[in-house]
Amino acid sequence: MIFKKAPDVKNRLKEILKKIEMSYVKFEQIAAIRSYGSKSRAIARIWAFPTIWQEALGIKPHYVIEVLSEKFDRLGLEQQTKTLIHELLHIPRTFSGALRPHRTGSFHLGRELEKFIKNYKRNNE
Repeated sequence: MIFKKAPDVKNRLKEILKKIEMSYVKFEQIAAIRSYGSKSRAIARIWAFPTIWQEALGIKPHYVIEVLSEKFDRLGLEQQTKTLIHELLHIPRTFSGALRPHRTGSFHLGRELEKFIKNYKRNNE
């Protein structure tokens, strides 16, 4: 697999975060990567920087949003936006370096995604 920085995706994330309410997300601590050659079924994934590494290296929490070129780049703009918002929703409100699962007792990523998509569309008009 090949990994390259994805400044276009980073810019898209910046624009998305301007239009939706995720004030807890620290944009400067998110990296965007485009991968090539993955056999994964995923369109995109988010990678966390584990707390033990943060502590050992004296580094703040960071996240990497990886888009899999073969799938992500073929999507239309709207579906790409939805995918990026989905990945951002995996970041907990504590911005701790952990990841939120798709479902917990009080959180359902799919339902939250629909709310954020509506909010994004409303603020993008």
